[in-house]
Amino acid sequence: MRAEIITIGDEILIGQIVDTNSVFISKELNKIGVQVYQITSIQDDRVHILNALKDANERVDIVLVTGGLGPTKDDITKKTFLEYFEDKLVENKAVLQNIKTIFADYVGRKPLPSNLEQAQVPSKAKVLNNLYGTAPGMWMEKNKTVFVSMPGVPFEMKGLMENEVIPRIVEKFNRPFIYHKTLLTYGKGESQIEDLIKEWETALPSEIKLAYLPSLGRVRLRLSSSNTDELLLKQAVDSQMDVLHTMLKDIAIGYEDESTIQSRISEALLKKNSTLSVVESCTGGRIASEITEIAGASSYFKGGLIPYATQLKCDILGVDKAIIDAYSVVSVEVAEDMAMKSNKLFNTEFSVSTTGIAGPTKGDAHDEVGTVCIAVAGPERVVSEKFNFGNTRERVIGKAVNKAFEMLLKEISKN
Repeated sequence: MRAEIITIGDEILIGQIVDTNSVFISKELNKIGVQVYQITSIQDDRVHILNALKDANERVDIVLVTGGLGPTKDDITKKTFLEYFEDKLVENKAVLQNIKTIFADYVGRKPLPSNLEQAQVPSKAKVLNNLYGTAPGMWMEKNKTVFVSMPGVPFEMKGLMENEVIPRIVEKFNRPFIYHKTLLTYGKGESQIEDLIKEWETALPSEIKLAYLPSLGRVRLRLSSSNTDELLLKQAVDSQMDVLHTMLKDIAIGYEDESTIQSRISEALLKKNSTLSVVESCTGGRIASEITEIAGASSYFKGGLIPYATQLKCDILGVDKAIIDAYSVVSVEVAEDMAMKSNKLFNTEFSVSTTGIAGPTKGDAHDEVGTVCIAVAGPERVVSEKFNFGNTRERVIGKAVNKAFEMLLKEISKN
């Protein structure tokens, strides 16, 4: 079972918006055993749309199209569908009533003629009820290939996928089961991990595929396979993953969609009945942001500071200026003092601090761009380390955040 996703809209091609629709659709299809063969983004152009539909028809079983269903003249997907399917428009009374209800209940005015025209749908289409917008989805078939057209607005598309499209695909097609399991690791690069597991990887059954997914100081390892027998499929993948997890137990955090390093930190702090504070210079609050994404963070997270300016580290946090003068603002000595002073200021058991040079300029530091010092202060000791994460600002910040979480979890687990 293969599918292709076609996103229509100049706004995607010029980078004005990010195509999150394809990510969501791919995940949902994968859950029901449909493999996404290709993702195509094209302009709001009649010829491009027609060619894309024709090409997809020759490649896949299901084509999912998003975008171009709005009421304005630049939205031409429906008209192009008419041409491709050699069809005509008819008024759908259910869609018309839905449009009127939405305008009456939520917009507060009468719909314009262009809004009412959205109730005109191809006569050959099975109309998919859009609970969250005025443009209906459309399900059409040609040469044994299913074509689904949905609005580009993400929450409207998601509603149609969940309520209309996925159930119809499940009903119409016999599908194999696809299963992925992903191990999260921190602290080693992909080449180091490959060297550790090369014998196991070589012996991996051919039907199970291993993928390395590196990102800023962490690597995800995904095992994938498919089978018509769901139980045997999961048993085979889980068995291999258990071996992999054991081999990498020192750097493994948990499984994607089941655990994150932030949730592990949360669990460890709650288990110890301990509290946490942060003081971030070069990471600018990102550590605190990711901590507070976890539900229940208020039980252990007391707060943090972002003393970007050197003087604020002294005036607000109480860092000893003599330490800064002696070692530079970007130093393990200053990072350690920041972490210890944070515990004192917030009355916490644990604190993590960052100070560094994310770039593009060095500011008042002595080290090179990319230098970051991270410290974790606990009830009994403070640990710190100095890194160089390169010369790209976003990379430096991202790797610093990930390394800070890695060091924090390790220190909480030791105490």
